[in-house]
Amino acid sequence: MPSLFLSALALASTLALAPAALADPAVCDVRGFGAKADGTTLDTAAIQAAIDHCAQSGGGTVRLTAGTYLSAPIVLRSNITLQLDKGATLLGTPDHTAYPAKTEFRAPGIQSLVSATNADNLAITGEGIIDGNGESWWEEAHKYKDSGILGAEHTRPRLVVFDHCWHIRIEGVTIQNSPMWQVVPYYSDDITIRNVHVLAPQHSPNTDAIDPFSSTHVVIDHVVADVGDDDIAIKSGEINSPGPDSPSQDITITDSTFLHGHGLSIGSEIAGGAQRIRAERIHFDGTDNGIRVKANRDRGNDVSDLVFLDIDMKHVKNAIIVSEYYPNVLPAAGVEVPQPVTHLTPHFHDITLENVTATDTKSAGALVGLPESPVLNLTLKNVHLSAETPLTIGYATVTGTNVQVVTPKGQGIVEGPGAHVTLR
Repeated sequence: MPSLFLSALALASTLALAPAALADPAVCDVRGFGAKADGTTLDTAAIQAAIDHCAQSGGGTVRLTAGTYLSAPIVLRSNITLQLDKGATLLGTPDHTAYPAKTEFRAPGIQSLVSATNADNLAITGEGIIDGNGESWWEEAHKYKDSGILGAEHTRPRLVVFDHCWHIRIEGVTIQNSPMWQVVPYYSDDITIRNVHVLAPQHSPNTDAIDPFSSTHVVIDHVVADVGDDDIAIKSGEINSPGPDSPSQDITITDSTFLHGHGLSIGSEIAGGAQRIRAERIHFDGTDNGIRVKANRDRGNDVSDLVFLDIDMKHVKNAIIVSEYYPNVLPAAGVEVPQPVTHLTPHFHDITLENVTATDTKSAGALVGLPESPVLNLTLKNVHLSAETPLTIGYATVTGTNVQVVTPKGQGIVEGPGAHVTLR
């Protein structure tokens, strides 16, 4: 009987402790660590202290309530959710000296406003804003670019970077005004970016919205991008990369709207390759480009198993570009001489575009490979483009069903050297 009594007592004690054991993770309000949220006081130390305290406790939510939190770079840790409530803005300080120089992506760089390295189980959530306060950086970039002075000494910080991280979620927030690329998962895996706005002025330089770089299992869903460069740019290796570079793979982009920007791009820096990428139900309005797959002989690899389904475009400059001549679209000399194949030669193949429409478009675009590496097995199904200039095809094998390209002069498709086109 005593042993039975002790067992019952132990069970009761366990049940009494259960609610505490199952309670929600800790919530660390940054105001409790000294943040002022007045838009003028630098709150970096308070925010970082809240992150570190939560992480040391096993993880939890670092909360920014309504207010403007001026900050230099902060670093997220494993098992941390950064929650920005409605009315909360994390604002990057305009003091350029507050952003430390660092090696980033194997090159000289500058630390981003929000970053994590070798971390697991991360989230950025809420209805608030992360604002990179990038205008002064853009002015500097324009000044150096216009004077012809470029190089690593004039680089700019990105805004949100996950470097070799796993299990990442960004949901609900607005991310805007980065000095450079805005959201970059780099060599990271299992990423969901959902119900997010990514914004920057139309002419802000290099303000790509989302750039998965050598990353895998990425879901981009219900995103509105209105920026100054690529709305999406999937990358995997630098120009003239010596390698090795890992590919970007298993990426889906769904139910999203792209406004100003350079469109949905794969490349151009794609030295690690890219496979199994699917974009569905994407609306383009006013972008420079719609669908763009781009590389050149100095930055390519295998790019394959791409599907673009249920895409509509209006007021875009170029509807569809699949080109191995970036930054150009077509070869400068017309007829190209084959070059030696190297580890950086792009190989584009197995690409499907289905249920794609474009109206009020300047150019239908181009499907153009290299003579030493033609675009292979590109399929068009139910593609209807209305444009001022036709679709140019060269060094590519293209098959199509129910394809219509309408231009004012009547010629919808121009076949150049190396074009093998079969339309039914």
